[in-house]
Amino acid sequence: MPGANLPHRFLDNRGGLLYIDGVSAAELADKFDTPLYVLIENRIRENYRRLKDALLKYYDKVRIYYSAKANTNLAVLKILESEGAYLDAVSPGEVFLALKAGFQPDRILFTGTSVRDDELKFLAESGVIINIDSISQLRRLLKIHVPELLSFRVNPEVGAGHHEHVITAGRNSKFGIWESDIVEAYRIALNAGVKRFGIHMHIGSGILDAEPFLLAAEKLLKIAGQIHNKLGITFEFMDFGGGLGVPYSPDEKPLSIDDFAGRMLSLFKSRVGEYHLGEPLFCIEPGRFIVCDAGILLTRVNTVKITPFKKFIGVDAGFNTLIRPAMYGSYHPIIVANRLNEPEKEVYDVAGPLCESGDILARNRVLPEIQEGDLLAILNAGAYGFSMSSQYNSRPRCAEVLVKDGKYAIVRERESLEDLVRGQRIPDWLQS
Repeated sequence: MPGANLPHRFLDNRGGLLYIDGVSAAELADKFDTPLYVLIENRIRENYRRLKDALLKYYDKVRIYYSAKANTNLAVLKILESEGAYLDAVSPGEVFLALKAGFQPDRILFTGTSVRDDELKFLAESGVIINIDSISQLRRLLKIHVPELLSFRVNPEVGAGHHEHVITAGRNSKFGIWESDIVEAYRIALNAGVKRFGIHMHIGSGILDAEPFLLAAEKLLKIAGQIHNKLGITFEFMDFGGGLGVPYSPDEKPLSIDDFAGRMLSLFKSRVGEYHLGEPLFCIEPGRFIVCDAGILLTRVNTVKITPFKKFIGVDAGFNTLIRPAMYGSYHPIIVANRLNEPEKEVYDVAGPLCESGDILARNRVLPEIQEGDLLAILNAGAYGFSMSSQYNSRPRCAEVLVKDGKYAIVRERESLEDLVRGQRIPDWLQS
C-alpha cells in the first residue's frame, strides 16, 4: 500500500514517513514505546457526524447509542459524550466508565445477557435505562425495582455478521426474547407498573450490506405492531442495534451510509404509520463504524526470520495486543510506517512474540523489504483492539495515545511488570 493510497485524510505520507493527524508515528513510538495504540480524535468525531447527518436527512427523531464495547477508553467516551451521543453498555463496568466520562444515566442503555441480581441492583441504583434480554431477567429485576421506562430485546430470527461468533440473532443465538414470548414479557412489565417502553434488536457485527438490517427491521416493526394491538403499548424508542461494518480487506466495499439511512428510515416511517406506533425515536448502536479506522496499532520489528518455506517478521505485538486475526481470521491492513515510498515486493507472515503457533497478525502479506527496527502500522485497530487485549504470556498491556491537530496526549499508561502481580496474594501456608 503506497502512501498515496492511505485510507483517510488523517493519515499522511511525509517523505515516506507516516504522520497521524500531524504527528509523526516514529516520534510516538520512540516516546511511548511499542506496541502502542494511537487514536485519532478528529476521525472519531467525523465518523459520528457523518452517520448522524445521514440519518437526520430522513428523520428528525434520531438517537445514536455508541457501542462502548468497541473501545471503552475514557477519552473516546468523553469525545462522544461531547458530540451528544448516547451510550450502549453491555456490562456494569461499561456503565461505570460511561458515568465517569460524563454521560448522564438517561443517556445510557444497558443491554446484557446472563445478568446477575447484584448487577441488576447496581443498574437500578445507577438510573440507566435497562434493556431486558429474558423473562427470567425481567422477573428478577421487578423484584428489585420497577422502572418507569423499560425496553426489551427481541430476537428477530434474522442474524448476520462477518464471523459466526458475532452473529447475535437467529435460532442459535443466546440473545433476545423470542416472538412467541414477547407479548407476555411486555404484559408482565405493564402489570407490574412500568409506564413507558422501548423495543430493541441486534443481529450481528461487521455487516456491509443493508439487506439483513432491512429484513430484521421489518420483523421487529411487525412484532411491535402486534404488541401495540394486544396491549395498547406505544414505544418511546425503537432501537435497531449496531453492526454497521467497515471494510478491512482490499476486496471489501464500504456500506453506503446514505443508502442504509434512506432505506431503513423509509421502511421505519412506513411501518410506524401502518401499525399506528406514534412517533418513536429511531435508535441505532454503532461501535466499530465510529472508532475502527480512528485507531492504529504501532508495532516494532524485532526479528526477521527466513526459513526454507517462509519469511517471518517478528514484532512486539501479539494476539495479546490485537486478537482479531487469531480469533476471527480477520484481515487488517499493514503499512511500514518508515518506508511508505518503497516498493512492496516481499511476502511475509507477520508474527507476534507469544508462545502460540496461532500468534500470527497477517499471512502472506506483500510489503517492502523489512529490516529489524522498522515500524509497522496496523490499521483499522480502533475497534475491539485494546478492549479485547489481555496479559496472556504475562505481557503487560500497552499504552494508548490520543492525537489531534498535531498534538498528542497519553490516555492510558503502559502497564509495568508490577501490574502483573497487582491484586495477587500468596497464601500464608506457601510462605517460606
